[in-house]
Amino acid sequence: MAVLAYVLVTLNPGTEKDILKKIAYLNEVTRVSMMYGEYDAIIKVNTESLDQLNEFLTDKLRVLPDIFQTATLIVAKTHMSKS
Repeated sequence: MAVLAYVLVTLNPGTEKDILKKIAYLNEVTRVSMMYGEYDAIIKVNTESLDQLNEFLTDKLRVLPDIFQTATLIVAKTHMSKS
């Protein structure tokens, strides 16, 4: 079962450009967007399973030194327009 998730990320101040470039090259990541507000970035992640998502979060993302906090949102269902 494929899993789509969005990860909201808070970074250490001043590290946004460098760390987001590194995150963009991780295999599971399909999009990284820098944001203003409570979170510094949102990461779109595609994995084959919840176990693989857990491995991505634990072994690849949260171990990066400038990641301060994450919040993961797992997509339950996607609705698309016909346009």
